[in-house]
Amino acid sequence: MKLLYEWGIPSAGFFIWIVLTFIIVRAFVCYLGKKGDQDQRLFNKILSSVLGTPLILFILVLGLKLFLDAIPPVPAKWEKYTDAVVLILFALAVYVFVDKLMIQVLRRYGKKLEMIASSEGLVKAIYRSILLIFILLIILDSLKITITPFIASLGIGGVVIGLAMQDTLSNFFSWAYIVSNKPVRIGDYIQLEAGKEGYVERIGWRNVRIRMLSNNTLIVPNNKLVSSLVTNFHLPESELAVLVNVGVAYLSDLEKVEKVTIEVAEEVLQATEGAVSEFQPFIRYNTFAESSINFTVILRAKEYAAQYLIVHEFMKRLHQRYRLEGIEIPFATRTVYIKGGTPKS
Repeated sequence: MKLLYEWGIPSAGFFIWIVLTFIIVRAFVCYLGKKGDQDQRLFNKILSSVLGTPLILFILVLGLKLFLDAIPPVPAKWEKYTDAVVLILFALAVYVFVDKLMIQVLRRYGKKLEMIASSEGLVKAIYRSILLIFILLIILDSLKITITPFIASLGIGGVVIGLAMQDTLSNFFSWAYIVSNKPVRIGDYIQLEAGKEGYVERIGWRNVRIRMLSNNTLIVPNNKLVSSLVTNFHLPESELAVLVNVGVAYLSDLEKVEKVTIEVAEEVLQATEGAVSEFQPFIRYNTFAESSINFTVILRAKEYAAQYLIVHEFMKRLHQRYRLEGIEIPFATRTVYIKGGTPKS
């Protein structure tokens, strides 16, 4: 009878506690989910998605603690292990709750923050590692295991790892600079100091991926990108001037050349995809060259890659129009005059 009183009643109570825990927590989580759907409160939706398992674990740990206090005392040599089990289960509940909460936060807000969106896996690995080490230290301390040597070894190990991973850490901090200061962004068209150029497709914590116009991918380590000269054709805006150099014969009527050239340029800007149609093109004469008067035509494109089609269409139409208007585009010739004779070309 005494055995039934000491063990039976606490065991039955613990069993009922377990059953009620699952029923009540499930009902509470469902209530939070429906409440969140009704009033559209994001906080309730997040809680309903993360509270289930951690809350069940926490209440079960509390019930286990009450059960252990209600039954006859266990032998002293086992007592620290029962306390450790309770602490481990409690730490597990905390870990599951924080992990689920962080996953929901990253899922809902990570896409709005470029720094997190580009390295979600790294962020998860960092916070999980920190959380696990913290929980491990608490458990070791509760088991009366000295953690001072462990902390010291972590410090020494950190120094060794830091020295061995200098390049990786350099890329990591360069990544932090890129995503915070935004010298380049995803979608920007950039040109590196070495002449390579293309669209930025991905900014990772180790490297930046650039898709070149040839449709190949250029992978640049972050520290190399930060330390080199980079031209960003999307900053401060994506629109850019397109300069086309042209030359006409010395006997050309320059007023007529300017008028015809601008007319052709306007037609091209209106008809070509990627051109800024409202831009007013203009020309600037700049050089008396060996066989021509040279000038620059200024057009405008919406973004870097569009300039190639604009120049292509402009050169075709300008060449055709110059022929119709009788405007000569000279080609390289040299005339030799011989004294006492006739000129020969």
